[in-house]
Amino acid sequence: MALQTQYIEYLDGGVVLEGYMAWDDASVSPMPGILIGHAWAGRSPFECKKAEELAKLGYVGFALDVYGKSVMGNNKRENAALMKPFLEDRNLLQRRTMLALKVLERQEQVDVMKIASIGYCFGGLMSLDMARTGANILGAVSLHGNLSPPANINVNKIDAKVLVLHGWKDPMVPPNDVVNFAKEMDQMSADWQLHAFGSAMHAFTKTGANDPDSGMLYDEASDYRSWDSMQLFLTEIFS
Repeated sequence: MALQTQYIEYLDGGVVLEGYMAWDDASVSPMPGILIGHAWAGRSPFECKKAEELAKLGYVGFALDVYGKSVMGNNKRENAALMKPFLEDRNLLQRRTMLALKVLERQEQVDVMKIASIGYCFGGLMSLDMARTGANILGAVSLHGNLSPPANINVNKIDAKVLVLHGWKDPMVPPNDVVNFAKEMDQMSADWQLHAFGSAMHAFTKTGANDPDSGMLYDEASDYRSWDSMQLFLTEIFS
């Protein structure tokens, strides 16, 4: 019995997408599934590693893909260009994440009544939008994610529990955005919580991030604390 991994292709019209799934085959019963939204560069080894780390905790991790199979940005300019169409068309972003959810639900290893989403940076926005759209998830986690609300949703209730793990010194999501997010969650009657790490900037979980002039910097303490907070949250929602 050991950790297993698999690439899974799925389609959005003529666009081929490819997710990465990890699970521990020691379990004989279906396990909770966790979608992992990728940062602005695309589904990378970073998100795949997170799927594996979650699998070691007893979950089925699925690193989703919204850009397309093998589509990856190589620098900030390319990353921004890849992300821009999805920020401008949240319907498209939400459709791609819902497709990934359906793929995960079809896997025999997954307990379809116990699914959550997490996401890093751009993926944090994906995760929160899943909660906002009423996807079949019990919880949504955003790690140093974009908090901006979509303009295409007209609901007044979020059923999934929400956890935001935020770097207080993140220049891409300043305090005013955080306050507006809190107001949105209250208006949606959400069960939400926010943990702000005082010394952290954007990308605080990304080992190797070292561009403080752009607001992106790895912070070891915040990385560990956020992972521990997320584990407690997942234990709560799946209990």
